[in-house]
Amino acid sequence: MSASLAGGAEAIWQAVVPDLPGFTVEVLEEIDSTNTELMRRARTAPLDPVLLVAERQTAGRGRLGRGWHSRPGQSLTFSLGLSLAPRSWSGLSLAVGLVLAEQLHPDVRIKWPNDLWLMGRKLGGILVETAGQADDREGPRSVVIGAGINVARPAESALAGAPASPMGGVPPAGLAEVEVGVTPAELLPRLVPPLVREVLRFASEGFAPFAARYAARDALKDRELRLSDGSTGSACGVAEDGALLVRVNGQLRRVDSAEVSVRPC
Repeated sequence: MSASLAGGAEAIWQAVVPDLPGFTVEVLEEIDSTNTELMRRARTAPLDPVLLVAERQTAGRGRLGRGWHSRPGQSLTFSLGLSLAPRSWSGLSLAVGLVLAEQLHPDVRIKWPNDLWLMGRKLGGILVETAGQADDREGPRSVVIGAGINVARPAESALAGAPASPMGGVPPAGLAEVEVGVTPAELLPRLVPPLVREVLRFASEGFAPFAARYAARDALKDRELRLSDGSTGSACGVAEDGALLVRVNGQLRRVDSAEVSVRPC
């Protein structure tokens, strides 16, 4: 167990358990993927509320199966698992990104649908997965919310052999560029209690109450985009359900598929 990360576990538990009875915190030195582990559990039984933190992930996953590599002391990787029954799941990853961005730094922005940006470079990513009965759309489902955040600025040498960057080869960002000396152990208790509170708020109120705050952190607003089908347009923010709005050939188009990616031109 990592003593540094585990040191804040008690404080996190005390801050969260009043809102989330039965909540536990698990801190590991190494695991394949915190999301993968909690999804394993969710497929066998409904998840009890849990925070799973790893100092190192050997097979971390991002959106669309992309790899996410973490190194001890250089990044923060964790997954929050719980059961939820929101009115709608639309916009959950945006709400999660918003909460994390607000707690990290005033300059952190959100790239729809699940990336954190700092100074135009990727700082972190969010992966939201659910498990439950396919025909049970009204009852609670287990949800796993994973986050990976670069704390130290990744060294150029560490990028060799890494997956291709969605920013066209631009190296990723690290929070230490704007908050010198920050550590994963300091970040964890700063992020988790607000994240839990806002996820519970999302479950009861949906994405609409987050929309105005999201607009203030929207990395794509008014930028020219190229969608995965090859079309281009101008980003016009997000709808109240979290769908991306893009003006293409004079028409406002909704982009809400999990399989659609957008890239600045």
